[in-house]
Amino acid sequence: MQQTLYYVHDPMCSWCWGFEPTRSRLFAALDGRISIQRLVGGLAPDSSAPMPEAMQQGLQQTWRHIQQTIPGTEFNFDFWTLCAPRRSTYPSNRAVIAARMQGDDFDEIMTGRIQRAYYLQARNPSDNDTLIELAAEAGLDAERFSRDLTAAETQQKLLAEIETSRRLGIDSFPSLAVVDGGQLTHIGLNYTDTKAMLNQVEALIE
Repeated sequence: MQQTLYYVHDPMCSWCWGFEPTRSRLFAALDGRISIQRLVGGLAPDSSAPMPEAMQQGLQQTWRHIQQTIPGTEFNFDFWTLCAPRRSTYPSNRAVIAARMQGDDFDEIMTGRIQRAYYLQARNPSDNDTLIELAAEAGLDAERFSRDLTAAETQQKLLAEIETSRRLGIDSFPSLAVVDGGQLTHIGLNYTDTKAMLNQVEALIE
C-alpha cells in the first residue's frame, strides 16, 4: 500500500508563507521516498465585500507575529493601503488548480507566484485579473488559464479538495498528514526546524 504525505495549504494563508522555506527543505529531503500530495484547503469563500477594518488590523498583527516567530519572513505592509482587501481566498485556490491543469509542477510555481504577489509585491490575489497576470508571468498559457480559472470544473475540484482535507481531519493551514492504508497520522509542524518533521515522517516510512 502506497504511503502518501498530504500537504494542505492556502496560497493566501500567511502562516503557509512563513512555513514555505522549511516545507521546501522537508519535501526535498523526502523526494522519491514517499508520495507527496498537495491540496488547497479553501481558507475563505468567495466574497465581494470589503474586508472589515478590524479584520485588516488583525491580519497585520498576525504578519508582525509571524515575523517575530519565524525569523527572515518578509511582508510588504503597503498591501493594506495600495489594495482593496477582501476576505476571499477561493480565487487564489482555483488559480492553483487551474495552473495544475497545465502540468503538476505549476501547482507549486503558481502558489509561489501568488504568495510573492500578496506578501511582497502588494498585489491582490483575490482579484482574477491579478491571477491571470501571475499565470502569464509564470509561463502558463494565460488564455487557457483564464478559462479554467472560472470554469465549473475547477470550482468542483476545489470543493473536492476541501472535502478531502476535512476527511483527513484538517481544518487549519498549513497541515501535514501521512496516510498509510487506513492509518492516518498528523505530523506536528515546526516552522523553523525541518529535522523535527523529517524524523516524524521517517519513523512512518521506514
